[in-house]
Amino acid sequence: MPELPEVEALTDLLTEHLVGLRVARVLPAAVSVLKTYDPPVTAFEGVRVTGVRRHGKFLDLAADSGLHLVIHLARAGWLQWRDRLPDGQPKPGKGPLALRVALETGEGFDLTEAGTQKRLAVYVVRDPAQVPGIARLGPDPLAADFDEARLAALLKDERRRLKGALRDQSLIAGVGNAYSDEILHAAKMSPFKLAASLTPEETHHLYEALRGTLTDAVERSRGVAAGRLKSEKKSGLRVHGRIGEPCPVCGDTIREVSFSDSSLQYCPTCQTGGKPLADRRLSRLLK
Repeated sequence: MPELPEVEALTDLLTEHLVGLRVARVLPAAVSVLKTYDPPVTAFEGVRVTGVRRHGKFLDLAADSGLHLVIHLARAGWLQWRDRLPDGQPKPGKGPLALRVALETGEGFDLTEAGTQKRLAVYVVRDPAQVPGIARLGPDPLAADFDEARLAALLKDERRRLKGALRDQSLIAGVGNAYSDEILHAAKMSPFKLAASLTPEETHHLYEALRGTLTDAVERSRGVAAGRLKSEKKSGLRVHGRIGEPCPVCGDTIREVSFSDSSLQYCPTCQTGGKPLADRRLSRLLK
């Protein structure tokens, strides 16, 4: 799933390629991708793009007409920039293509989505706050005013475990499954630790890990072509997706806890005092 650093890189890419140019066509190839109908998606045709912003994991293309084309790539979506788009109307239901945005120059981008669970979402709105996912976003962890005191206030009464709290977009915007694993590894904290139980010193370590991990990932992604962002993300991960590999810090074996629709990876030595966490899915099988 694209998270804050990758979406930030896509924001930079689209700012470079789109701002100041006019949109010729917006061509849906999958009806499921459109989440709003008034204004219609065709209302974004003929407009000039004036800016591109990121809201958490959402991309926001602003136009001189006052409209916004908002994109959420969900779990399996991606954006592919093309210096020259194919001619003609894309065929609905053929392949992973979900929506195409064509510029008057012949350039543009495709939104694609792998797999059968179609969650990629596109909205045409007059105000980004009309998108429910944006309206409920928590603060951006890389914003200038997101300081240690802000994080402490967010976690003070949070009764969930750290892993779940970090992934909650209404608490902190932009962090997903992969970077929450990376942040907790950098902070040397168990993903199952209760968020409200953190001491001031632990909150400091978590804040430094949160800002440092995301800032480093953004810098690695900056200037990387859209087609290489996924591999760049994977190459920079130290524990997420690396079950069975040695921890780059201590050499212990990276382990996993699986859930119904996701999993987390962690280092027992660095994060849980050497004790493996119970894998809930395996525990059920053994009963």
